[in-house]
Amino acid sequence: MVFNPAKVNTQRLRDQVAAREKSLGWGPSTWHETSAADDGRGAAQDAAAHHPDVVLVAGGDGTLRVAAEELAPAGIPIALIPVGTGNLFARNLHLPLNNLPLAVRTAFEGTDRRVDIGEATLTLEDGGVQIHAFLVMAGVGLDANMAANTNARVKKRLGWVAYSDPIARSVFGNHQFTLRYGLDDQPEQEMKAHTVIVGNCGTLTAGLLLLPDAVIDDGILNAVAFRPKGGAGWTKIGYGLALNRFFHRTRFGRVLDLFLPTSRTLRYTSGRRLTVRFDVPEQIQLDGDPFGKVSGAVLEVRHRGLAIRTP
Repeated sequence: MVFNPAKVNTQRLRDQVAAREKSLGWGPSTWHETSAADDGRGAAQDAAAHHPDVVLVAGGDGTLRVAAEELAPAGIPIALIPVGTGNLFARNLHLPLNNLPLAVRTAFEGTDRRVDIGEATLTLEDGGVQIHAFLVMAGVGLDANMAANTNARVKKRLGWVAYSDPIARSVFGNHQFTLRYGLDDQPEQEMKAHTVIVGNCGTLTAGLLLLPDAVIDDGILNAVAFRPKGGAGWTKIGYGLALNRFFHRTRFGRVLDLFLPTSRTLRYTSGRRLTVRFDVPEQIQLDGDPFGKVSGAVLEVRHRGLAIRTP
């Protein structure tokens, strides 16, 4: 058990786990709390040291990302109690939300599903290099500024509403950056964009489809670049994102999309490995966690590199 006692009813969780242990003849589970000084890494490392059959993680996308980074190399399956702000990974896998008994039952009796895990090699502003995992999305621009500039207390109290201020400042400021990018073995190209998002999952909260072709276990990363020109450009982006589900999830929409011109404000691509370089260092986020400014990044996929326990 890797859990944040501030986000889950610990006694109720212990009771549910104890009942499953008794009914199925399992040995006692080990319990590892996260803390304000630990993003979950220490707890996940302690859990892995016990060579468990499965680790049940109670947390959001950020806690899950850290746990996956530690547990995936050892091949230890993860079960999930989604208690974060967005819970995007759980939503994309259609895992049940707000159902503690089912989450615990799934940990003991569920089926393991192999999914892709992203790996980000970041070149920091000072020239240092860090390697991190991501399960949902990596982003530069709008969502990176959201992650970096949203007050944690306000986010805890208001959820996604807390992002309204950094979103508004980013949209109205319309800061665009120059990047050079290479996709797999293709020659490097140059582009200006406001936001670039590379994802292993495609759906945001409220069912908004950001990356229509993203599949969590296909060995491919999908990417989109926002390239608005003024207010009209942002209007086109809004309409494009709002209609993505219609164009890509209905038969009539797919047929209609064949006859429509390609959007210049939303540029899509995909591949197994994306390399980006920036003239001026830019903020980057991984699964909602800010990682500061980077001068470049290599984003690649480990095909089915993580086992997730599902109902």
